[in-house]
Order: sequence, then C-alpha cells, then structure tokens
Amino acid sequence: MWGLSRQDSLWRDEAATWQVAQRSTAEIWHMVGNVDVVHGCYYLLMHVLFECFGPSTTTLRLPSVLATGVAAACVAVIGHRLAGARAGFAGGMTFGLLPAVQFYLQEGRPYALVAAGAGICTLLLVSVLHRRVRTPYWPYWAAYGSTILLMGLLNWLSLMILPAHLAILLWTRAGREIWTRWTTASAAATACVLPLILFSRGQSAQVSWIPPLSWHMMIGPAVLLAIGGVGTLLDRPQAGRLSVAAVGLPLLAVPQIGLVALSLSRPLFLDRYILYSLLGLALLIGAAIDSAVQAVTPRLPRASKWVLPAVVAAAMVALLPQSLAKRSPASRVDDVLAIASDVRRAKETGSAVLFIPAARRDTKTVSPSAFAGLRDIALVESPEQSGTLKGVEASPDHIRAAMLAQQRILLVTDATRAAKPVTAERDKVKTAVLKKYFTPVADEQVRGRRATVYERLASAHDRRGRS
Repeated sequence: MWGLSRQDSLWRDEAATWQVAQRSTAEIWHMVGNVDVVHGCYYLLMHVLFECFGPSTTTLRLPSVLATGVAAACVAVIGHRLAGARAGFAGGMTFGLLPAVQFYLQEGRPYALVAAGAGICTLLLVSVLHRRVRTPYWPYWAAYGSTILLMGLLNWLSLMILPAHLAILLWTRAGREIWTRWTTASAAATACVLPLILFSRGQSAQVSWIPPLSWHMMIGPAVLLAIGGVGTLLDRPQAGRLSVAAVGLPLLAVPQIGLVALSLSRPLFLDRYILYSLLGLALLIGAAIDSAVQAVTPRLPRASKWVLPAVVAAAMVALLPQSLAKRSPASRVDDVLAIASDVRRAKETGSAVLFIPAARRDTKTVSPSAFAGLRDIALVESPEQSGTLKGVEASPDHIRAAMLAQQRILLVTDATRAAKPVTAERDKVKTAVLKKYFTPVADEQVRGRRATVYERLASAHDRRGRS
C-alpha cells in the first residue's frame, strides 16, 4: 500500500483500464470485439469495482496489491510444505521484494492477478502431490481447472504454466490417477480459453510495437535462470522426490523459455507477460537462504537464528532505492493526469485540440473536465461510440481543412525524449500543417507528455504589429 497513488499519477496502460472500466458493459463488449479482447475479462472486473467503489487510483491498483499478497502467501505455504517454515518465509518475503514484482504490484493491469492465480494453482498441485489431501481429490482438481481458466481469461500466455506443471509431474513421477485428473482439468480449461486465443489473433496488430527478439533481451532471463540454477543445486533435487527445486525450477524456466521460443515466430517478449514465473525464483531463493542457515547452524548455533532476519533486512535496505523509484511518477514512461493540469491552464474556450498520435487522446478520456470548451477537430467518432481506445479520426484532407480554419490549436503529444517518429498519415498531415501555418506560443512538458499551444502565423504577426 506504500505510495499507492504515486503522487496521483496515471500512465498510459493504466489510463486504458481507467477509461474502459467506466464504460457500460455493452460498450465494453462492443470494444473487445474490435480491440483488447485479451484484457476483456479484466476490464469487466474493474468495471464492477469502479461501480461499487468509484473510480480512484486506490480502486484501480488495490486488486494488484492484494493479488501480490496472495501470490507471496502461496510461495510461503509451498516453501513451508516442501522445505520448512524458514524456507517458506524467506521465499514469500523474496517474492514481495523482487523489483519486477514491486513494479507490477501497484499497476492497474492484470499481471499481478495472473501471478496470484499461478500461486494458487501451483499450491493446489503441490497439495495433491504432497499427499496432504484428506478429502476427495475432485474439489482440488475442479479448483485447479477453474484457476487455470481464470488465468487464461486474464492473459492467455499464462497457460504456459501448464508445461511447467507437466515438468513437475514428470520429475516427481506422478501416478496414473493424478496424470488423468491433471490432463482432464488442464484440457478443459484450455478448451474454454481457446476461443479467446483464436479470436485475439485477429487483433495481433495491437502488439506490433513489440521489438523483435535480440540477444540483449536475453540477458535478463539468463540471469534469472542462472540464479535459479544455483538454488536448484543447493536443494540437491532427486528424481521422483517432490522438492522446492522440482517445483521452483520448472515454474521459473518453462515460461521464460516458452516465451522466448514463441517470440521467435512473432515478437511477444515482455517480462510482464510471465511475471508469474518469478514465483519459482522466489521459491528457489527461499530454499537457498534456508540452506545457508543450515550450513551456519553447526558452527554458530546462536548466530544462525539471525541469518534470515539479517538477509531480509539487508535486502530491504539494498532495494530501498528501487522501491522508492518504483513508487514515483518517473517510474513510468508518461503521466496522463499531470499533463491534463497544464491543458486546463493553457486552454482557451473555443480553441481546437489535436492529439499526436491519436492514442494520446487518453488524456482527454481520463480527464474530460480539463478539455471542456475545446473542440476535438480531428475526431469523427468517440472511443465509446467506435468501440476503440482512441476513437476514429477524419481523413487527412478533412483534418487539414479543419486545422486551416483555426486560429489557435492546442496539441497534446509525447514529450521530446519519449516521442517516436510520426508514421501515420493523419499525424504527418497534422505535423506538416502546424509547422507551415502555425507557430508555437506556449509549451509545457511534464512526465513524458507535452502540451503545446499554436497560433496561426498571420495572427501572430498582426499581434506584433499592433503592439
């Protein structure tokens, strides 16, 4: 909960959640037919929460905070069952302290919820394999399949946890009954998610901005796998025995390797898609800390009890700069709300407003009051009416004509350091007309966004002449 509002900042991905969650159910359904169907289930969940508790940064981010707590608790319970209370506690604390987890635990997006689901279904699988289930098995498998289904609906790339669980079953030499029930539950959940997977392929242009896989993108996964490998060696895994290594290494390695393999055919490599793989890393680090305590105990029995608190305290202190950075507005590429304040100060009623690219219209949809009195001259159909995130704009010729009819235009775009080359034809027309016929008279840049006021050149000359 610490620093949850991030100084009342909201970045572009969270702005998508914010604006869609405030639409009606029918409007959300209309939108996911055109765009962002992979997040449709999450948007509906946030719509319900916004209806119940009102739109705020707390309502937006609290589900992720709670989900991260659930995921950390699952790591602690799994570690406790497989290696003892000390390993479980260390693993749970590790998960909460990992920088990537700290980033997404305060994010109004579904990745922490998926991590919680991964923790729950892995705990259910471990419970069955650990022979601790005294009730009939079917409720566990029903819960397992339901959790996998919910994970798939939140982000279908989370289904890569199934190969990880497959590796766990192979290593532990699970019996035929467990294999049968796992296969049934997994197949049923996958079959239910399959329509979403197939339909989302038609919206693949949404991820066209993800860069192709390159060698430097492999550094992060390589480091994680190296750390996991050390933890595995310290655990001394044995084939046929359920252990932290038997669970943690597949949970860490399979999603990482799977996403790399998938990205060879279509660029999809983003660490947030497999945030749940860090559950495995936390388990292995927890077991490694436990091994260190065991090694110290025979020689320094009194000092050994302070090893775990010292390690946790040292990690918290060492990661404090990261923790502060993750909770600052500067941790994200832009701030939708901050630039809205500048728009409110710079606007003049009756003036026109433009957005480059059109996706920067999220500033208007999140803070409509800041744009009251401004005419969105490029917009033909609003995001709600068009079932999109950024609305539908007029043709380049119509945009040009509308701009030339204006004396004053307010442009909202990316800050200089965050701006990408203009590629869309409409945006090229906007840029060319502003450069040729207008001159900037005011310019503000804040947290990745930019608001510039332009006036017609003739109007500016006239003013100077009169003065």
